[in-house]
Amino acid sequence: MEFVLIALVLVLVVFLVLAVRVVKQGYVYTVERLGKFHLAAEPGLHIIYPFIDRVGHKVNMMEQVLDIPGQEIITADNAMVGVDAVVFFQVLDAGKAAYEVSNLYGAIMALTTTNLRTVMGSMDLDGTLSKRDEINARLLSVVDHATSPWGVKITRVEIKDIRPPRDISEAMARQMKAERLKRAEILEAEGDRASNILRAEGDKQSAILKAEGTKEAAFRDAEARERAAEAEAKATQMVSDAIASSGSQAINYFVAQEYTKAVGKFADSPNAKTILFPVEATQLIGSLGGIGELVREAVTPAEGDVTTSAGAPLPQSRARTSVPRTGDT
Repeated sequence: MEFVLIALVLVLVVFLVLAVRVVKQGYVYTVERLGKFHLAAEPGLHIIYPFIDRVGHKVNMMEQVLDIPGQEIITADNAMVGVDAVVFFQVLDAGKAAYEVSNLYGAIMALTTTNLRTVMGSMDLDGTLSKRDEINARLLSVVDHATSPWGVKITRVEIKDIRPPRDISEAMARQMKAERLKRAEILEAEGDRASNILRAEGDKQSAILKAEGTKEAAFRDAEARERAAEAEAKATQMVSDAIASSGSQAINYFVAQEYTKAVGKFADSPNAKTILFPVEATQLIGSLGGIGELVREAVTPAEGDVTTSAGAPLPQSRARTSVPRTGDT
């Protein structure tokens, strides 16, 4: 009896061991009943029927990274490049991921590799090096669409490295250097051009200002000459009025005044101590006599006058002083 009881306890323990399943977080277990997919066990405690149900696959539901090994790809311009890539994916349906494809990781790797060759093979070398974002987007679209029946979501596809041949790398380096030198020369030429333009504009403004200054100076000079001419005309008019009112005596006065100034300039000359007059001295003395007569008439107009029969004063006869001419003894 005790043997039967022990046997029942052992069977119960084995049954519990086979029936109780604990699913870890981040995983989903597929349960097969009599060899057919029955359900997907979520994380937690589950009871299954021993010998009838069994755990088929333990599917990782977390986002995973699949490293694509290096590939040698021929571009559209017949350049051989080496490419490395990575694929980020996540299983959304454990049943499809377990039973729709035999080897999920291998299938994703093969699908990514073939599409990588297709996409990069349709582009030239410069395109593969400069359009990584476009390559990633095209790969993501194609691979995600192809893996959707497997219950898998491709989240990202990234190109890690593109390795062109060594000779092409050297040629690209020389091309880059030449391009940078070209841009430097263009910038330098543009700087010289801008400098010349600014210098020309400065010269233009300077010429304009100089012309305006010359114009203003000429205008003011003409105005000054006009005023001088007006003053000269006024002075001439005054002299004419004086001559008209005083007769030849006023003329003698002005002539004597200018003559005296001219002779005085000879005396002020520092280059000569002896002055030779090429004119007759009587002319200067006669002019001075005329000036003296004008002064005497202005100061003493009534001394020694006699009255004519009409009542007008008659000046006395003046003594004339004879001045010997040059050469007389």
